[in-house]
Amino acid sequence: MATTKESKLKKLYSHLAAGTPSTSEDLATLGISADLAVHYVRAGWLERLARGVYSRPGEALSLHASLLLLERRVEGLHVGGKSALSWYNVRHYVAQQETLHLYGWATAVLPDWFQERFPCEYHRKRLFKERPSALRQVAPFENRAGAPKVSLPERALLELLSEVGVRQPLQEARELIESTYTFRADVLRDLLKSCTSVKTVRLCLQLGHELSLPWASKLDAQKLPTGSKRAWVSRSENGLLVLKP
Repeated sequence: MATTKESKLKKLYSHLAAGTPSTSEDLATLGISADLAVHYVRAGWLERLARGVYSRPGEALSLHASLLLLERRVEGLHVGGKSALSWYNVRHYVAQQETLHLYGWATAVLPDWFQERFPCEYHRKRLFKERPSALRQVAPFENRAGAPKVSLPERALLELLSEVGVRQPLQEARELIESTYTFRADVLRDLLKSCTSVKTVRLCLQLGHELSLPWASKLDAQKLPTGSKRAWVSRSENGLLVLKP
């Protein structure tokens, strides 16, 4: 019996990469039952992060590996908005400890073990006409195998702008959009056509023209969902935001 447990433990450690959280289902595929997992935890060979979630003891969790596990549990989960822009080196300044901005299709509460290690905010947002299984302009980071999903820069920009007047200061958004000189107009056009937020569409066009960004001159507002001919007005702690059609 002891020899069997040892062989399964060796198999576990050969398959479970350092810093990678695993579920009970993952362990079961390696022949490790729930009872055996409890034994490994008591013996100090596994660390229990939460019910049904384990990792190798004494090792810092990998952010990317942790995100991959969350993607299996939260529909449409991906890194987006300001965080995605930062991952693609579009940033105004680097905070000492950046908040990770995650977006998903459904209401969800991220597990404590993740939030304790990676300060984050989760946004349930359906900003575009799309399916959670086929998100527009979302892909594994840098198209690397086994990388977490992240918004491509153009989508990340619109996710950021959608938060203006809610939890995102307009001035910071303006400073970030100044760095989008090389963004692709065709990608932005496709995203804007499917965007469900009039505010986001108008704000993107307005800031793009104010800052004379090359992609802005290639977008035809008449062919985009800018809403009615009335001004869009919102008041927040940062003041009054008025967006003309």
